[in-house]
Amino acid sequence: MRMFASHARRVPGLIGLGVVSLGVLFGGCEGCQKKTPVDDIHAEDAGLRSGVKVPLPPGWSAQVATDGSFQAGPPGRPALRVDLKPGQGEQMPSSETLADNVRQQMKQFTLSLDQEEDTPSFALLRVTMAPSLTDGGLGPEAPAFFGARRVGDDLFLCASLPGATAEEVRLATEACRTIQVQAAPR
Repeated sequence: MRMFASHARRVPGLIGLGVVSLGVLFGGCEGCQKKTPVDDIHAEDAGLRSGVKVPLPPGWSAQVATDGSFQAGPPGRPALRVDLKPGQGEQMPSSETLADNVRQQMKQFTLSLDQEEDTPSFALLRVTMAPSLTDGGLGPEAPAFFGARRVGDDLFLCASLPGATAEEVRLATEACRTIQVQAAPR
């Protein structure tokens, strides 16, 4: 996997776009839509953990996948994957670390860096990916995002999933950015 610095650019205020999950991942971007308001869904209803709140766009539903990850998206297909790492908040990766991991895991793709963001509680990597073809060419490009959100002592690793549109990925990124853990009632 190659990442070309000449393609890098920073886009202040934009939320990352993409269609990549944390493992084996690639998808296309079609049908970008307008941003919709965000509603809250309690992750406890979807099995993440009591007190975890993942804001989701209207019409999206959430479920726990067979691997234990939280997945959410529009009807019929997930666009966001979230993996909870309890007690690992101190190990939150930077956008540079996310980029290194993507380079290692996605060697069959050519990547260009679109956006990096680092705050004390959130890291974002947005790239454009294209599969490297056996004839030396490139397949269709698609945006992708990876994110990490630290909330207290916990770490949440987020990524878009294959088949999500650019707008769905943008909304998924915003959901990752705003994950909260509510204090237990006294």
